[in-house]
Amino acid sequence: MMRLERLRADHADALLVFERENRGYFARSVPDRGDTYFVEFASRHSALLAEQDAGLCHFHVLMDDRGNLAGRVNLVDVEEGAAELGYRIGESAAGRGVATAAVEEVCRLAATAYRLSALTAVTTLDNPASMAVLARNGFDFVENVGIGGRPGARYRRRLAATR
Repeated sequence: MMRLERLRADHADALLVFERENRGYFARSVPDRGDTYFVEFASRHSALLAEQDAGLCHFHVLMDDRGNLAGRVNLVDVEEGAAELGYRIGESAAGRGVATAAVEEVCRLAATAYRLSALTAVTTLDNPASMAVLARNGFDFVENVGIGGRPGARYRRRLAATR
């Protein structure tokens, strides 16, 4: 069983390990974060927490039943009731419906806890798994875009608050 947790300071070490262990795996479908990301990780993590405290973003980690970090699901650039969804599921959890369930939960949180009315997401065209996750969660294609020099697509989902 996976559980979604709001990003906290004490997630830093596990998140860094997760990003390092999955760097090659992620680079196959999304642009690489570069070496600077890892060198400056501690200050970046603190900056993310400050953005979250200010309500500009909502960051989440996905923990497995053994307490290992299996993924992350983020809502960034919160503005005027909308945000951009981003997610990374580690290689060991891929292909088991984990991303679909995590995105579903974050969409629920976005509508209820964060009071957002719409989400956007982008993915590269050579990442059919990510496109399927978005489709299963009610995202509609909006337009073709470039992502780090690669062809991609932008999606959008309207949210309705549930009680």
